[in-house]
Amino acid sequence: MFRDKLSHMKLTFVNRTAEQRELDAAARKGGLLVLFGRRRVGKSRLLRHWLASRKGMYSQAIEAQKEMQIQQVFADIQPQLDTSLVPKTWDEFLEILTLQKKPWVLCLDEFPYLTAVDPTLPSRLQRWLDHSMPPKCFLILAGSSTQMMNDLFLNRATPLYGRAHKLLVVRPMEYEAFCDACELKARDMDAFEKYACVGGIPKYWEFIEKGQDAVAAAEALYFDYAPYMEQEPQRILRDEGIAGLNALAVLEAVGRGAERPSEIASRLNTAQTNLSRLLQQLLDASILVRELPYGESVRTTKKILYRIQDPTIRFWFRVFSPHQSLWRTYDAAKKASLVHDHASTVFEEFCRARYPAAQRYWEKDVEFDIVAPDPEDAKGLLVAEVKWKKLSASERRRVQSDLETKWNRCALAAKHPKVRFEVLDASLLR
Repeated sequence: MFRDKLSHMKLTFVNRTAEQRELDAAARKGGLLVLFGRRRVGKSRLLRHWLASRKGMYSQAIEAQKEMQIQQVFADIQPQLDTSLVPKTWDEFLEILTLQKKPWVLCLDEFPYLTAVDPTLPSRLQRWLDHSMPPKCFLILAGSSTQMMNDLFLNRATPLYGRAHKLLVVRPMEYEAFCDACELKARDMDAFEKYACVGGIPKYWEFIEKGQDAVAAAEALYFDYAPYMEQEPQRILRDEGIAGLNALAVLEAVGRGAERPSEIASRLNTAQTNLSRLLQQLLDASILVRELPYGESVRTTKKILYRIQDPTIRFWFRVFSPHQSLWRTYDAAKKASLVHDHASTVFEEFCRARYPAAQRYWEKDVEFDIVAPDPEDAKGLLVAEVKWKKLSASERRRVQSDLETKWNRCALAAKHPKVRFEVLDASLLR
């Protein structure tokens, strides 16, 4: 990602090699590629960086009347077109693209802005893709709204369903990329705690300054006067078309520890059935994630937990919202403890991501951070405990002993006699 934290900082571009390879491969085939990902994840920077090497055309749609949107798109790409005609309709714009003498590459960013104003655009575009798009040309349609992009391209009832040769999701970046971009040592716990405050969203990385600790980074983003993150959840919900106070209330409840559907409903003083549609919307938008115990499915269990997927939004509802009024009264130890506790949830996910098909497992009075097929034994199971600290040898032995004892009294043990136990701590960052 490009990084322009301060005016004197040198611009760099890190990672996104997999996404660039996908774009290269799709460009060789031509046709339509759809690219989407959540707000601030770096889609536009990636696209501009990739297009620059191909002299591709780029336009970011605006929220305006249809005529003004067409004018803006055309003005953005006109210097690279062989025409002096100015289109007044989308059909005329598409005709201009058809008549270009050379193959072209074009990206229309924030495409849902265009379809929200003109619902006929998808069907016009479908007809053009099917009958008039020139060979060897490459069109990228990009957008931030996960829900709207799914509705436009993955819904069988919509005109553009099946027209894209590739659907490319731009996901948050990994911890290692964050450390590279911010010039931090990946083995340092403080570096990971900073990452837990900004997650894999490059835009937020711009607030990480050299020499500041994780608490200072959190204060800059969340607790300073008019902080950047103050309205971020509301902006993300708006982008996803999820309106109303109920969505914020659900996230407040989850952030403050109500993970079960019944607990969320109780906090909101409503029936659980009243939340079904809203919870599904938040899942579809990748704001919430649903967890089931290892080995179970939605058809076999009612033991469902919800958590906020993105570390930054989780910090907002877990730390910022409950403590924003009192934050300035806390001493350094209290602030550090809050950041540390939040980072422990992110580190647990970081560890779980190391093992394919890994999940949590819980029942009655026992819970396991990681249960997964054992990568070292196809017939075995891996059970692991995660600790966000650096354990001594004696502490590690005690934690593993407790883990084995706990496993022997859980129901899952009878189904899986072959188990390997692991204790994962902050030394894993090395």
